[in-house]
Amino acid sequence: MTKKILLLSAYDTSSHHYWRDQLANMFSAYEWTQRALPARHFSWRIRGNSLSWGFDEADSFREDYDLLIATSMVDLSSLRGFIPKLATLPTLVYFHENQFAYPMGTVSNKNAEQQLVPIYSALCADAICFNSNYNRTTFLEGARSLFKQLPDLVPKNLSSHLEASTALPVPIDVPDKNERVSAADHLSVVWNHRWEYDKGPGILLEIIRQIAKEELPIRFHILGEQFRQWPAEFDQIQELLESHCQRTGLAAGHFGFIDNKEQYFACLQQSDVVLSTALHEFQGVAMQEAILCGCTPLAPARLVYPEYLEPQFLFPAAETAEAEAAAADILRTWLELRRSGTTLPQADLQSYSSNNLQDRYAALFARLLQGR
Repeated sequence: MTKKILLLSAYDTSSHHYWRDQLANMFSAYEWTQRALPARHFSWRIRGNSLSWGFDEADSFREDYDLLIATSMVDLSSLRGFIPKLATLPTLVYFHENQFAYPMGTVSNKNAEQQLVPIYSALCADAICFNSNYNRTTFLEGARSLFKQLPDLVPKNLSSHLEASTALPVPIDVPDKNERVSAADHLSVVWNHRWEYDKGPGILLEIIRQIAKEELPIRFHILGEQFRQWPAEFDQIQELLESHCQRTGLAAGHFGFIDNKEQYFACLQQSDVVLSTALHEFQGVAMQEAILCGCTPLAPARLVYPEYLEPQFLFPAAETAEAEAAAADILRTWLELRRSGTTLPQADLQSYSSNNLQDRYAALFARLLQGR
């Protein structure tokens, strides 16, 4: 009999959506029911998703499922109270991020309730997975610190239950590589991250300023998801790149989100370098897609990046002029390699492909289903 899986994504950002699509594609023999809530109104969403589902969609949640998979933002303990049948299902809670490791300046860093809801959900789970060791480590450190701050009656075994968890990345798939046709007389750099504060637009601006000041033949594609409002740095970056292209004679790179997947991957496959300036990253799906498309990565030596990138692909983590200059120096070196006809260094991320991760997911699902 076909196994039925209920998958819940309470704050369905593009990477969460990508992950659940990947699971459904990898395990098409299962019957999937997916419920997802929009990625907006974060404080309400993380606390109110159990109300939205528990009352508006209760009937569909009472069907006969064999396995429940929920993101860590699902208020699982409350949802099980509203729909007790869910408490009988073997459950996997998956962490795409945690509320302890956000950069200072974001609201999430100041709200203990947003930190407690994922802890409650994890304590309900039969299995807990994180998309990286960095995510797992920072969550455990943050949870232990939070437990010490609580006034009294904190159970002693909470940390040990949370520690019985593992890292299992989001599987990454990209189209087969086309023949690269980027010109040897310049370096093509793509920055393909969300247009938000936590992706370090200020650092990106300073790196581009240094490249533009020297009029180096480096062409930038500024891609990634955009929202109604974005940091002012992006307007400055656009003006700076337009001026840079006029002075150097370079064709303007793409500026803005590419909705068409074929066009997006074509841009990645024809770029030489993928750049990250992130202040917050727990796996870096966009970065990994570009690497698997053949781009040479350049990222700060912090967050998750040292977990899968060798030191040659990292620049100093400090947010200083020296760190930004170091990143520009690496781009300058790679420009000279490109001009000399030398192949740029490549990072190996095949272990993150669905072909290499499918067995690990399959073993986890089988264990949970057998438990039922």
